Amino acid sequence: MNALTARPAAAAAVAAAMLLSLSACGDDEPAAPPGRAVIGGVEIVKDQKLHDLLPEKIKKAGEVRVATDVPYPPFEMYVKEGEAQLTGLDYDLGQALGAKLGVTFAFAPQKFDGIIPALQAGKFDVAMSAITDNKERQKVVDFVDYSQSGSGILVGEGNPAGVTTLDDLCGRNVAVQTATNQLDLLKSHQAACTGAGKDTIDIQTFPKDSDAQLALRSGKVVAQVLTKPAAGWVARTADGGTSFDLVEDPAAPGGYDASPNGIAVSKQLPELTIAVQKALQSLIDDGTLIKIYNKYGVASIAVKEATRNAAVD
Repeated sequence: MNALTARPAAAAAVAAAMLLSLSACGDDEPAAPPGRAVIGGVEIVKDQKLHDLLPEKIKKAGEVRVATDVPYPPFEMYVKEGEAQLTGLDYDLGQALGAKLGVTFAFAPQKFDGIIPALQAGKFDVAMSAITDNKERQKVVDFVDYSQSGSGILVGEGNPAGVTTLDDLCGRNVAVQTATNQLDLLKSHQAACTGAGKDTIDIQTFPKDSDAQLALRSGKVVAQVLTKPAAGWVARTADGGTSFDLVEDPAAPGGYDASPNGIAVSKQLPELTIAVQKALQSLIDDGTLIKIYNKYGVASIAVKEATRNAAVD
């Protein structure tokens, strides 16, 4: 899935979840000095061998300049509306990587379509903003891939309709935001429904994800299809986690039509790419990465191996 297409949909999804309070982020850990972080109650400290892999300019500066587009829940959010303090999956992961590497990951807002040009211009060293890794972007930046995500299915609490896969949506009313990859996914699945001798999906489109969730709340639809990270976050946070559930299809753990998301690193800093990859693998191995993903309700999109430039198209 192309993050450029999915971004407005997911951002709107969590605007709906503002029925919830940002107290869902209330388990944020206290700030720690460079070279230390506390994630899920576990302290992360500097690994000197990983620090030694960093480019000299990063060691000297003591920080990695990180571009991010805020808000895009659950990846990047403001702790409180109108204030500058950040939270979210990408932010927490950045703090963990920084602690492992012994430097500060200093996040700064940047409009999404300007992130890669800003990296090319040397304004930032990396970008963490749920960026889809693809061959076109690989021409100008390198990626360290940290998640695999696609489309997910959001249902009412307790999953009263018993939806377990896309096939279970055949012959049923399903909500989706207009002009999204998720709408294309539902349209493309109609042939599978008819091929299985079932009725087609009654696709009901809405201008915003929040409108689609209202339809789901009221029982007008049995499910909503949206990006899986957004679906997981809404299920975890809306009304304290009591209104919706996320469908977990074992055949599509990262979501349908999943693609890799990566930390984009300037091609001018190849040593930084290697250092970030090894630090990420360390966080995978010690269980920190899955704790971060669990915090935001999206453990299923976490990778089991830190790879570079994993996209094949």
